[in-house]
Amino acid sequence: MELNGRVVVVTGGTRGVGAGIARSFLAAGAHVVVCARRPPERPVAVEGRAASYVALDLRDPAAVQDFFATLAGRHGHLDCLVNNAGGTPYRLLGEGEAQRHARVLELNLTAPMTASLAAYPWLREAHGSVVMIGSVSGTRPSPGTAAYGAAKAGLENLARSMAVEWAPDVRVNSLVLGMVRTELSHLHYGDAAGVAAVGATVPLGRLAEPSDVGDAAVFLASDRAAYVSGASLLVHGGGERPAFLDAATANKEN
Repeated sequence: MELNGRVVVVTGGTRGVGAGIARSFLAAGAHVVVCARRPPERPVAVEGRAASYVALDLRDPAAVQDFFATLAGRHGHLDCLVNNAGGTPYRLLGEGEAQRHARVLELNLTAPMTASLAAYPWLREAHGSVVMIGSVSGTRPSPGTAAYGAAKAGLENLARSMAVEWAPDVRVNSLVLGMVRTELSHLHYGDAAGVAAVGATVPLGRLAEPSDVGDAAVFLASDRAAYVSGASLLVHGGGERPAFLDAATANKEN
């Protein structure tokens, strides 16, 4: 899966999952550009190779257009866009007005569409690909993060539509993530004991590492996935054990 000479953009690539994705592409030989509103605390690097950083607010369409035009002019081509930027605070629907929830939709759905449309001319020229970073929150109820779940459901559908409209020039796929261990895991799962307890609920026995996501993204961007488009690859360690299995009184092992 060598990507030597390929140019890859990872949005939100300065920390967490995004930084893990960027490192995987660097390890595969790609030149990586990460963009976010704030710079990384330390360079995103691996094996002596570092990603370039560009400050960018993905909610500013004009700035996004300028970013991709400048990048294409500097590098001559663009081979892959990874739409990773996103996230949400925990907020029940009744605890925030519609405008607050709409901002979550803007960041997690509208911004990836804005970036994809701005990148499309150069991706088409290079016969490149788009990788959307989705979530299992878009496939099941998402209490406390309902707007985020709705956005991720929309993102997966958007990717499938893009894959049809942009074929055969640009491939578009999604990674549907479960729980990932990052430097912010404590905000969602608590202390180390809480993270371990949550990881134990996953069939594979642990949370994903950012590198697990990165390796899957590299595969989808590589020539080994040349016939993969419109696909949703689950990266969730086997998913979630159905709660009813533990609640039922039948078929219990003694």
